[in-house]
Amino acid sequence: MPAERVLLLGAAGRDFHNFNVCFRDNAAYQVVAFTAAQIPGIADRSYPAELAGARYPKGIPIFPEPELASLIARLAVDVVVFSYSDLAHQRVMHLAAQTLAAGAEFRLLSAARTMLPAKVPVIAVCAVRTGCGKSQTARYVVELLRRRGQHPVVLRHPMPYGALSAARAVQRFVSYEDLDRHACTIEEREEYEPHLERGTTVFAGTDYAAIVEQAQREGDVLVWDGGNNDTPFVGPDLWITLTDPLRAGQELDSHPGEVNLRAADVVVIGKLSVASTAEVELVAANIAQANPRATVVRADSALTLDPPRTTLAGQRVLVVEDGPTLTHGAMPFGAATVAAQRFGAAAIVDPRPTAVGSLREVYRAYPHLGVALPAMGYSPEQVAALAATINAANADVILSATPIDLARLASLNKPVVRVRYELVDAGAPTLASCIEQLWVSSATGRAALKRPSHR
Repeated sequence: MPAERVLLLGAAGRDFHNFNVCFRDNAAYQVVAFTAAQIPGIADRSYPAELAGARYPKGIPIFPEPELASLIARLAVDVVVFSYSDLAHQRVMHLAAQTLAAGAEFRLLSAARTMLPAKVPVIAVCAVRTGCGKSQTARYVVELLRRRGQHPVVLRHPMPYGALSAARAVQRFVSYEDLDRHACTIEEREEYEPHLERGTTVFAGTDYAAIVEQAQREGDVLVWDGGNNDTPFVGPDLWITLTDPLRAGQELDSHPGEVNLRAADVVVIGKLSVASTAEVELVAANIAQANPRATVVRADSALTLDPPRTTLAGQRVLVVEDGPTLTHGAMPFGAATVAAQRFGAAAIVDPRPTAVGSLREVYRAYPHLGVALPAMGYSPEQVAALAATINAANADVILSATPIDLARLASLNKPVVRVRYELVDAGAPTLASCIEQLWVSSATGRAALKRPSHR
């Protein structure tokens, strides 16, 4: 039979992984294109031959997602495989309807089919939406493992937003110089810097089979620090999923966030100090309905200011938040806004009147943003626009909750106060106790987990 002609509907991450694992060396399929969404500037590239393999000597083109229907006709596509994360179920089905109306099949790959095996234990930290608190939870897990005498290594969800090449197949980060060497975007730095500050090695890239092979030689436990609300690329022994009571109900209406909810061993309800009792209890009820076997943990985020201070009284602050949390995560505010209110800022300055360049487009595309400024930096031009917008704002202080050191990347004309946030337990059972209860020593002396592997 002729090979099925496949188009991978993606956003520069999960789509490349699905291709590598399920399609690259499979003669039953011929991948004719990728599409790109969510991230600016990632369409109109190509997945190069050096990454695509011998079956694709010319590489594979990447087109904008709005061209989906015409691509199906023009490239004689048989199957469209949905391959990105953090979409409402309704949006996924709209894409399915477009596909079916154009004459192709629409498929979703199971999480299990795309998970790689590892020779060492794996703890996965996932979420039901972008911005639930995965990164602080991954840091919590890493510190717990270190106290146990383990040597954890972090695997980050891919963010190949720059040039695609073999040099990005396996990326290893141990220092800020590595971030510079790989020309990391702000979005990449937001995920890597907090780990590097604590001396944790981080792996990322485009070829996770090669990444896992190298990482498991360095660490005796792999911590999957997931991106968006994607499922793990590596089969976890312990699957932790974060929920967000500020978006109560969305744990059941986003893809693949609901998969993470239903598959989890431990589900964390976070942000207790800023969520209402009704919101928290709605999330708890949905967890009980969707995944009654999961252990439920309640937690909060401890906010501190750096440099240390106890008040922002009298200060007009410009709040800078994590970009993806506010954009496709659809949150109207983040930790900087909470800190401004908690530490008594005199006012939050509206950055929209002084927004320049691509930031204007961001505010048009995401009207829910209000006075929060997302730290967008997918390109040098966006970083320049972010700096210009900040410098033009009539504020006394930049209150920055992006996990990166903004002043290191841009020349800013105002003092920067960073908002630090760490996961803290809010009652029993704690996340630490869950991990301790599940962790046992195997006969070989290597750490192992009691629960059956999801591999």
